[in-house]
Amino acid sequence: MDIKSTITTLLQDGFILVFNQDKLDVVKTAEALMKAGVRNMEVTCRIKQPLEKISRLRKELPDFATGAASLIDWPEMLDVYNNAHPKDPLPSVSEVVEAGACYLVSAVNFSDAGFEKFTGKLPMIPGCGSATEIVSQFSKGANLCKIFPAKQLGGPAFVKAIDPAIHKTISLVPTGGTNAGNIPDYVDAGVLVLGGSFSMIEKATMKKIIDDQDYDLLEDELKKIKELIDKVRAEKYPNIDFTSASLEQISQATGRNFNAN
Repeated sequence: MDIKSTITTLLQDGFILVFNQDKLDVVKTAEALMKAGVRNMEVTCRIKQPLEKISRLRKELPDFATGAASLIDWPEMLDVYNNAHPKDPLPSVSEVVEAGACYLVSAVNFSDAGFEKFTGKLPMIPGCGSATEIVSQFSKGANLCKIFPAKQLGGPAFVKAIDPAIHKTISLVPTGGTNAGNIPDYVDAGVLVLGGSFSMIEKATMKKIIDDQDYDLLEDELKKIKELIDKVRAEKYPNIDFTSASLEQISQATGRNFNAN
C-alpha cells in the first residue's frame, strides 16, 4: 500500500477510528469497520502492545490501512517517558513503520528528522493547534493535519475560523470530541476526514459491545457514523462520489492539496 493509495483510502472513508480499547480484539474491530464501509484504523500507542497489534493487523488484513497514533517523534521526550515506564515503553516512529504501519499520526508536531526520513514514503498526520503549526508542518511534508484536541480548541468554529488563514488548501482532521451532533458542522467547515474514538458510541451501547464482545453491534454503530459522514459530504460536494473518487478528483473538487505529488 503506497502513500497515494493510503491517502485516497482515508479520504474515501472520511473517518479514522482511534483504536484505544484494550478490551476489544483489534482484528475483529477492523473487520467490523470494513463491513461498515471503512478500510482504515489508527492504533494508538497508548494501549498495550501497540506494535504487536499493528503487526497482527497487517498480517491478517493486508489490504486494510493500519495507522499508528500517539507518536512522539522527539527522542529526548521519548527517552524521558520510556525511562519512567520501562515495562510499557512508547515505540518510536521507526518501530511502528517496521511493524507495518501504513500511516503516521501524532497529537503533536513531527520533527524535522522525522519528515526527512518518512516524507513521501507514507502519510504523515501531525497534531496541530494553530494556523502557524498547520502551515509549518504542511510545508515540511505533512499530508493532512490533525486538529487536537478539537473540542477544546473550539470545535467546528475553530476550523472554520482558521481555514481562511491557510487559504482553504490544507485538509484538517479534527479529533477529540467529534460526534454525530457536530459532524455536519465540521464538514460544512471544510473537513473531509474526521477522527474519532469509541466515545462516539453511546456509553451503554459501548458497554454492551465490550461485555458481550458483540462485533455485529459495533458494526451497526460504526455504520451509522460512516453513513452520516457520507450523507453530509455528498450534500456539500454534490459533484463528487467520495467512495470511488481518485485523489486527484477529490483535490480538484475540494481545493485541498495533500502533498502527494
